[in-house]
Amino acid sequence: MGAATGADMPDVANVLGEAFEDDPVILSMVGEGPGRRERATHFFTALLRAELGCGVVVDVARDLGGAVIGAAVWEQPQAPSATLPALLGQTRTFVRAFGVTGIPRALTTRAALARCRPTSPHWYLGQIGVAASARGVGVGSALLAHRLRHVDDARSGSYLESSTERNRALYLRHGFEEHGVIAGVRSAEPVAMWREPAAAGV
Repeated sequence: MGAATGADMPDVANVLGEAFEDDPVILSMVGEGPGRRERATHFFTALLRAELGCGVVVDVARDLGGAVIGAAVWEQPQAPSATLPALLGQTRTFVRAFGVTGIPRALTTRAALARCRPTSPHWYLGQIGVAASARGVGVGSALLAHRLRHVDDARSGSYLESSTERNRALYLRHGFEEHGVIAGVRSAEPVAMWREPAAAGV
């Protein structure tokens, strides 16, 4: 496990696009049907470009050849939001992800998620995904554990939204607790999850 470089971002976006192509929350933004993986990849490409430098940390897992096979995108406590110029600079890529008519739908989903974010300082896991070829061997769990060790050392809480039962099982194993369903996301019922820092030595 290690930090991603700028050169890794296209691979990170591709891994996340593949991992989230059937995710209910992402589909509420990019739409279902053919091409959804490509649209999801465009979304993550634009998001990463806009948010890098705004307190976002990207951890990656690599195979023996150095290729990115998993990625976790974290926002540090009290990180600044992406600037308007940075977001506007990615307009073309966001349109590729959502289509012009889909932008209001995506904004509604993002606003619904943002409303449920805790107000106290915390680490926020925006996305975590593993390439299909590397699933089922603990890559996601290792990525999660890697960052949570740092979070625990800082005595910080952490927060995420989970849109599938399988993912919630992973997060529960790592100490997260469910805090209710987030309303306002079309065709999805993401669950807010919070984790207190683990005690020293645990």
